[in-house]
Amino acid sequence: MSNISKTPAGTYRANWREPSGRLRAKTFKTKKEAARFLADLDSTLSRGTYVDPHAGRTTFRQHAERWLASRNDEATTKARDASIMRNHVLPQWGDWQIGKIDHSAVQEWVSTLGAAKAPATVAQCHRITSAVMRAAVRNRVLAANPCDGVRLPRNRRRDTADQIITREQLRESLLPELPRRYRGIVATAGGAGLRWGEAAGLCWDAVDLDRRRISIIRTVVEVSGRTTFKPYPKSAASQRTVPIPAWLAPILAEHRAWYEPGERGLVFGNSVGKPLRRTLFRSRVWRPALVRAGLLGKLTQVADDRYRAEWPDGEGGSAEAEVGSEREAIALIVRSAAGGLRFHDLRHSYATWLVDDGVPVNMVQRVMGHEKSSTTLDLYTRRTDDHGRILEALADDDEPTG
Repeated sequence: MSNISKTPAGTYRANWREPSGRLRAKTFKTKKEAARFLADLDSTLSRGTYVDPHAGRTTFRQHAERWLASRNDEATTKARDASIMRNHVLPQWGDWQIGKIDHSAVQEWVSTLGAAKAPATVAQCHRITSAVMRAAVRNRVLAANPCDGVRLPRNRRRDTADQIITREQLRESLLPELPRRYRGIVATAGGAGLRWGEAAGLCWDAVDLDRRRISIIRTVVEVSGRTTFKPYPKSAASQRTVPIPAWLAPILAEHRAWYEPGERGLVFGNSVGKPLRRTLFRSRVWRPALVRAGLLGKLTQVADDRYRAEWPDGEGGSAEAEVGSEREAIALIVRSAAGGLRFHDLRHSYATWLVDDGVPVNMVQRVMGHEKSSTTLDLYTRRTDDHGRILEALADDDEPTG
């Protein structure tokens, strides 16, 4: 039962009992202020929405650390969110009392962050901050989440997003420029639509070259430079069987003849049989191969001992420099070029090829391992520029199309 008592100092103390039974008190200058406070508090108690008036003094950092420690997520998800929290969120909100963070402060932060960071990064920062605040609401530390209703910057697609490579570019330009050891994993990603972790964790017990099919039953995850096997793929739908194209089968057979199986029968292990690390593969194998294949920047020999390297600078322009060897020129483009085809774009390309060839979306959905067909259509089927098919569909029956 709440009540008001006068203190020896002449102020008024509002007294109440929390749902836990604990007695609490708060002092006001006037009896009217104390009565108004208790009226609001009694209302929240009766509705079951009580929030401790003193709880908001907890710093954001204290609550965020509890939130991170209590989560039951995959190791990769934990590592990603901890990185966002450490690098972007805590530098802003760490020392704030959580009860003093209001909607306007969050909106101002998001707008300022949007001027310096990509929209996707801003969205991730907001997501983490909002999750901590949402947990504070559930824990009765806050009455409402100040992140609700915050407007985020638009994630406008650029011409470098979800790039598509043609089958001819993959097989005739890119694969020949890859070192023999790594040719198979790129061919498998492009020819079977595997994610990086699925390809890096592929073992020979899941490959049937006679029946030409691959079973996706495990994956490899990389956290802080360490790789570990996970005995199941991304989702239930991700556990699937995909066909091996006729052109891919001999590449896999040749790879098996050249390289001993790695750890657990790993197909595409590194030189010591361990799973490949994505970060190292990208910088040492993938991007140099793109340069040599003419898919990233431009490499020109201008003299016997001089090479010109040209690359996109990310601002719509380009840059160039001359160096003394082809190796230096490739390394310069790899380090400096913005954008470029990603390994995951092989998966985008695979789905696009299937849809462009008229494979029903529900079948594409199954081999891609998607829970919903809308994911297949919205995220992975960026149609190629084959306008001939559109013109053919629009032509009259008696009108020639070519």
